[in-house]
Amino acid sequence: MTHTPVLLNETLALLAVNEGGRYVDGTLGRAGHTSAIIAQGGEVLGIDRDDQALAEVAQKKIERLHALKGRHGDILEITRGWGWNEVDGVLLDLGVSSPQLDEASRGFSFMHDGPLDMRMDTSCGVTAAEIVNNESEAVLVETFRELGEENRASAIARAIIKRRAQKKFATTLELADVVEKVSPRRSGKHPATKVFQALRMAVNDELNELRRALSGALELLKSGGRLAVITFESITDREVKRFFASHVGREVSLQQGGSEWQGELPRVRLVVKRAVQATGEEVDLNIRSRSAKLRVVEKM
Repeated sequence: MTHTPVLLNETLALLAVNEGGRYVDGTLGRAGHTSAIIAQGGEVLGIDRDDQALAEVAQKKIERLHALKGRHGDILEITRGWGWNEVDGVLLDLGVSSPQLDEASRGFSFMHDGPLDMRMDTSCGVTAAEIVNNESEAVLVETFRELGEENRASAIARAIIKRRAQKKFATTLELADVVEKVSPRRSGKHPATKVFQALRMAVNDELNELRRALSGALELLKSGGRLAVITFESITDREVKRFFASHVGREVSLQQGGSEWQGELPRVRLVVKRAVQATGEEVDLNIRSRSAKLRVVEKM
């Protein structure tokens, strides 16, 4: 499956892309959103830790795109190192791209049998197999519960411990089969969905990367610049929502009269009060857009 950027028109409109503006795409992927930003006259610094994605983008030879390898958590250091001290907008399109999901060798999906890897940067870090084969039952339970919001975390962790005592996990379908035996498929999502989500987030340290990226992005924005974030899981959407709310702050009445603003700096305003979601038409064309949520703020 080719990569189709989700909420593309909405993202472009809410970023308010202007001719000659400088933008950072902290999760470049296959440059779907970035290409559209450039088509509207913007110049983009794109960051990604996936060597395969960067190689594919390089072949496209997109003008006014500067693609660099790195983590989006390092967005401030990478952008300032490039020589851009402030920018007009930042985009973070979180989660896994279609090519990553569709390529069995990357190990992100239980829809294809492949090595249990899940690293976005395959040159470093622990794999999902190392986690399920080596971590304690308590750590597995915490991982599945906290990062996957899996209600049957304890039962699944026990089943994994029992299975690995006989044979270590090596492939995606081996793990998916064990999870499905504990939580038989009824309807809707595959029972291994949340476990795979949790492992992917743990392998790539996604929550900590997101927190650093959000802080770095706000630091980079010029006054009036906008930060757009697209999430695909409730846990990351809550993180973004809480972060934005803390910087929106609120006016608090004082006993001695008057009021003062309380909140984190730099101060922002919500461009949209509620998350923007894909239309039914977009979901029909791209099923992976069904869980996407777009939130945007503007630096004051």
